[in-house]
This record gives sequence, structure tokens and C-alpha cells, in this order.
Amino acid sequence: CLYKEFSSTSSTTTVGTVTSRVTRNGDAIMEKDLIDREDLAGDRGMVDDIFDETYREKEGPRPPVRYVWRNIILMSLLHVGAIFGLTLIPSAKFQTLAWAVLCFVVSALGITAGSHRLWSHRSYKATLPLRIFLTIGNSVAFQNDIYEWVRDHRVHHKFSETDADPHNAKRGFFFSHIGWLLVRKHPDVIEKGQKLDLSDIKADKVVMFQRRYYKPSVVLLCFTLPTLVPWYFWDESIIISFFIPAILRYAIGLNATWLVNSAAHMFGNRPYDRHINPRENPLVSLGALGEGFHNYHHTFPYDYSTSEFGWRFNLTTAFIDLMCLLGLASDRKRVSKEVILARKLRTGDGSHKSG
Repeated sequence: CLYKEFSSTSSTTTVGTVTSRVTRNGDAIMEKDLIDREDLAGDRGMVDDIFDETYREKEGPRPPVRYVWRNIILMSLLHVGAIFGLTLIPSAKFQTLAWAVLCFVVSALGITAGSHRLWSHRSYKATLPLRIFLTIGNSVAFQNDIYEWVRDHRVHHKFSETDADPHNAKRGFFFSHIGWLLVRKHPDVIEKGQKLDLSDIKADKVVMFQRRYYKPSVVLLCFTLPTLVPWYFWDESIIISFFIPAILRYAIGLNATWLVNSAAHMFGNRPYDRHINPRENPLVSLGALGEGFHNYHHTFPYDYSTSEFGWRFNLTTAFIDLMCLLGLASDRKRVSKEVILARKLRTGDGSHKSG
């Protein structure tokens, strides 16, 4: 089970050569290493997760903010329920708490290894059984179906920190964390999302099956099953069964993902590209199973590990490696050490050396 490295000197494993571009904006000079788009397209079948430097925000007044009151009410109730769930932890059985942790890990992998690294970035390949498992995990997570998640995430990368970014961190911590779900999308987000090539996602029958039956799958997998298992198998209180493995676990999972959009875009160092907002945030990586190495990820979005440090604070990478060992995953994309070092020396903030 081999890696496929992106390297400027490799022959059989080369995806593109590293080049340099200098962009002048007033007195500011920005240097970036870029991987050839055509070669990337040929290898992964898509390039819509690479930042589009040609995009320009529209001039004129901003569109009015339109609140989505249904989401505001539901998110408020969810977090009130989660706080109540916290008060029930001392009364819960050990099996119930273990079950809640298991549900969290399965749901998190459905996002990190599934919607994110597999479907959004095509950074590795998965067999049908693994794709089914990750789809189930995605429904347990209840963060929109895979098709919609991928569309929004590719737009986020292609137009990061602009009006076309669904959770533009330049609009503040609250907006990038949860506020973007409480208001209508900026028109540019919708416009750019409609222009993405999502043919690879539409061609995946597992993804489209989930999209067709997403609502009942969420009712069953996110709420019903996590509640019934403790109540039925070890006679846990139905109240505890509902508010800890279902509600509290769901709220924690959401916030762990949202912190990648907010905290990991604001707090931390930028060893790979000091010109972009995303940061390296180990605390976010702990909660999001490895997704907090965000400066690296936005610099090299096609790396299956989203980090140069392998399993360090990165349970998702360990999971994908295990799946590869079992023959359920293959073709993991990695960036070579020489490319990483060259990028650090060229555009990094000098905060740490290559591992």
C-alpha cells in the first residue's frame, strides 16, 4: 500500500512541477509555490479545491443579511439540550459514555475521512465497503449530505476568505463558526457553487443514494439509533440515552468541525504560507481528529493526511492507513519532504522546521 508523492524531482510519482509566482498588490509582494493544474486534474480528476487567484469581489454595497430563523431556533435548542446533557454525565452508565464516544468517532470519521479527504479532495481512493461505512458516519454526523458538504467545501478552498467562501473568516469568529448557518448565503457563494464541476460526486452511487434518503438516514442514524442502543441493551434511562449519545454528542461533533472553520483560520502559526489566513492549531486537531493543521492543508489540499507529521494528533490519518493495510483504501496522495521544505523557505513564517 504505497503513497503517491508530489515531488519536483520524482519521475514515476510526479504529479506536477513546483513553480513560483509573484503577485504584486500595491507594495505587497506574495510568493507562492503552485502545482501545475492540468497535471493535478489528470491525477485527481478535479482542481476545484485550489485557490482561484483570478476571483475579484464585486464592488458596491453588501447584500442585506437575511436571518434563517428556523436554524437559529433549532441550533439554540440543540445547545440548550447539550448543556442539559452535560449535567446528566455523572448519572450515566459507563457503557453509555463509551457508546457516546464511539458514536462521536464514527460521525467524525464520516466527515474527516469521508466528506473531507475522500470526496472533497480526492486525496485517496476507497472501496465500496469503506465508502458505505463513511456514508453511514456522515449521516450520524448530520452536517448536510455528502454532495452538499463537498460543494460548499470546494467553494471554501477555491475562494477562501472572500465573499464566495461560505464561512469567510474575515467576517469574524462567530460568523465562521456558526453564524454562516444562521443567515442566507452570500449570492457569490451560490453563484460559484453552481459553477463547480461535481461530476465525480454525481457519479458515486453511494453518495447519490444517501442524498436521496438523507433525512430518514439522519433520523435513524444521528438520533434514533444512538438513543435506543443504551436504553435497550443495558437498561439506561431514556432521558440519558437521548441527551448524551444523541444530543450532546451531536453538538460536540458540530463544534469540533466548526472550530476548523473559525479557530484554525485565526489562531496559530503559518509555517507553510504566511500570506493566507489558515493556521496550524494542534488543539483543533485533537477535537477534529487531525483537521487542525490548516495552514498545511490550504497550502497542499491534495495531501490525504492534511499534515506533514503523519499520525501526530491525527486519528483520521491513522484510520486511512489502517484501511489501506486492510485493502479497503489505496492511492494515498502525499507531498514530498523537498516540496514541503521549499515551500516553507519561500513563503512560511519561519515558525518551525520541516519534520
